[in-house]
Amino acid sequence: MAAKAKQMMQMTLSPFLSFSVASSVSALPVIHPSKSRALLMSACRSISTSTDTNKKKKKKSKESKIWHSKSKGLAKEKRRTRSLRDCDIETEEKEVDDSSCAHIPVMLGEVLDVFSPNSKPLCSFVDCTLGAAGHASAIIQAHPQLKVFIGMDVDPLAIQLARSRIHALSQSPHFQAFTFLKNYRHIKSLLSQVDRPDILSSGVDGILMDLGMSSMQVNNPNRGFAVLANGPLDMRMDPQASLKAEDILNSWPDSEVGRILRDYGEESNWRFLQNKIVLARLQGGLHSTGELVDVIRSASPVSRGGRQGWVKTATRVFQALRIAVNDELRTLEDSLYACFDCLAPGGRLAVISFHSLEDRIVKQTFLKLVDCNKKGGDVSVEESEIRDLKRIKSEDSGKELWIRQTIQGSNGIILTKRPITPSEKEEGLNRRSRSAKLRVIQKV
Repeated sequence: MAAKAKQMMQMTLSPFLSFSVASSVSALPVIHPSKSRALLMSACRSISTSTDTNKKKKKKSKESKIWHSKSKGLAKEKRRTRSLRDCDIETEEKEVDDSSCAHIPVMLGEVLDVFSPNSKPLCSFVDCTLGAAGHASAIIQAHPQLKVFIGMDVDPLAIQLARSRIHALSQSPHFQAFTFLKNYRHIKSLLSQVDRPDILSSGVDGILMDLGMSSMQVNNPNRGFAVLANGPLDMRMDPQASLKAEDILNSWPDSEVGRILRDYGEESNWRFLQNKIVLARLQGGLHSTGELVDVIRSASPVSRGGRQGWVKTATRVFQALRIAVNDELRTLEDSLYACFDCLAPGGRLAVISFHSLEDRIVKQTFLKLVDCNKKGGDVSVEESEIRDLKRIKSEDSGKELWIRQTIQGSNGIILTKRPITPSEKEEGLNRRSRSAKLRVIQKV
């Protein structure tokens, strides 16, 4: 700043002070003392004004950056509704201590609120992602009047654990529990197999879909889901399925591998990773999660977050491969329509998603369901279109305190205009719950 001021002063006074040393004395300019002083003061004022202006601009720019940063954070916060409910610590501790079931059910208290007796008495309930029956056992215990429970999962180990837990809770002679080793895309056909003919015709009162992976799957290196544990490149949710992650990485076309990394992993460095994977094929291929992680580490810049940088990249790559192996996104969209069709009037469908691709599908499908109950072809439902299709209202004085704003449609009500996320307390106790989002729709 001092150098710039000096330069400006020299430029201002140069016409009066510069002269050739070889010139005669008579060639020197004659400057009246008062005029010289006035010029000097003018130059100083100019420098001072310029300095103040630059300081103001910098201060204004800094304040603008801070304001935009705060407003961006507020905007992001507005897009979700953090749960104010205290998580059930005793239940979670019990789940952790139980050696047969190390999985902690995410947002258990919020799920119990959604299907509370205050909304509608549950006589029939379907858990589309049964797992180790963490949510299911809590629902059964909270609803003594429950007559029919139906659970499904593609993991044989999960079904085995769930059956033993649910059987221990089946004390009432009026209660029937059915479990199926099937994907939730088959919900309609499975309901027809239940020995209750009224289920398919009248519909069920509640359906839950927890799209997250259980700790039993993540913590088992042989399943291929863990980034930091070496194991086979499997990643099949259904062990009976034929396609593995190893097949995609070593056999699928280069462009398809790149598309998976870009679309399912939302990875910005997808093209470079694609080239690295193709190069690895020429050197014998990829056959373990450790080999894939080595490729990811070699493709991740050292300056991008160190270890955390490549771990985050690896997490996105593993997510992309898992989605492709299990065809998760297409299965999810089809199943949401099927589940809504299976609901009784007043019945509720609750979905817990764990990444933006899933949540986007749930959000847009719910908007289509409450408006027309049809697949919308090329229709793209955005937030700005909600006010043209449905009525948004705040539930300030309703019986259920967890409901904040709803979206009313001709066929249903979205009870969560913004998704509900775990409480800060639950996030502290269960780190895997941090990305969970709960959305609920009710059939009319």
